[in-house]
Amino acid sequence: MRVLPAAFLVIGAACARPARPSQPAAAPDDLLPGVSEAAWRIHRSAILVDGHNDLPWKLREKAGGSFDALDIAQAQPEFDTDIPRLVRGGVGAQFWSVYVPVDSVKQGAALRWTVEQIDVVLRMARRYPETFELARTTADIQRARANGRIACLIGAEGGHSIEGSLGALRMLHELGVRYMTLAHSDTNDICDAATDDPKWGGLSPFGESVVREMNRLGMLVDVSHVSQETMEDVLAISTAPIIASHSSCRALAPHPRNVPDEILARLRANGGVVMVNFFSGFVVESSAQKMAGMFDVVRKLRAEHSDEKELDAAIEAWRKANPIERGDVKTLVDHIEHVVEIAGVECAGLGSDFDGITETPEGLEDVACYPRITQELLSRGYREDAIRKILGGNALTALARAEAVAREAAARDAAQNHRAERARSSGTR
Repeated sequence: MRVLPAAFLVIGAACARPARPSQPAAAPDDLLPGVSEAAWRIHRSAILVDGHNDLPWKLREKAGGSFDALDIAQAQPEFDTDIPRLVRGGVGAQFWSVYVPVDSVKQGAALRWTVEQIDVVLRMARRYPETFELARTTADIQRARANGRIACLIGAEGGHSIEGSLGALRMLHELGVRYMTLAHSDTNDICDAATDDPKWGGLSPFGESVVREMNRLGMLVDVSHVSQETMEDVLAISTAPIIASHSSCRALAPHPRNVPDEILARLRANGGVVMVNFFSGFVVESSAQKMAGMFDVVRKLRAEHSDEKELDAAIEAWRKANPIERGDVKTLVDHIEHVVEIAGVECAGLGSDFDGITETPEGLEDVACYPRITQELLSRGYREDAIRKILGGNALTALARAEAVAREAAARDAAQNHRAERARSSGTR
């Protein structure tokens, strides 16, 4: 998500010592503290799908996107993500965010930078073939897991990335992008954002065409970051399941970035999934209240500081002056449980936002820590099949249905083209 610029990043403590990158799984006698063998067995039986990780942008910021300069096969304690901890956390499939800042639009660079971020993900998969395998479909994900690898998927964060072009949207899909968040922090030509002044009252006319085209392509429509009115419009238009790739519940933490109960109540019929965000400012009630205006703060400070170093220092000063409570694993699972209670167990998932956020609940400091969620769900009495759905099964089902909608659309188009061709042929005889 990239909650705030670089100065807001804090170093998350590692959950435990990392396993070797070549290991297919951590051994049962090397479990995270507090995780039982029963929970670990369930965890390993699932395909854990995380909806959002900002490692590609952090690599761009810290190493120019170079894996020679920063080798993620080695422990990277300043990051939330590296290969040893991905393995230790039992990650099965990861949507890597190809985020670019909203301001890139003003520079005419949004699309180019997005393509460059896609290149980071593609190069990462090629650089570490023993760990990663690129995936575009649910079948690809299943094959990657059967091969003992982590499936790499791509999500574009913010409709500004396509610069007002359906052609660009189609090209991102060709490059492997399988969801697009319709907005980021700012309202754009597609829709109103959750953290900016409204312009359209939801989707714009162009935004409606974007949603329809994403359905046709089989690209999941992501409603994280958008206003409630936008969410309502998307639900009214989309013929495929929607996702919130990294959002939590507004009823528990009153931040405009979170999903309100009115939307959760409609999600079951759509088949969509809310993939709960790990940012403390989105899951802890008091922290959400403090952070509700954080995007406005960044806009104000950016207007006051043209120098990036000065801006980072100003943001860091604001952050220190406004500390937030972190919460813990139970706090995070409360959000999962709220989705289950309102929308159903088929609508809950995980969207950590690792390497794009500043504070996480205690016990969820990095990508090694997912088994603690499994343990908490098990401790609360969730059945094994329900836990597997939450960890990733629901996300896979939503993607599979989006693929089916795209196939149905392609079949209709083919039939229509066939009828048109027959009509033309008849007219020339």
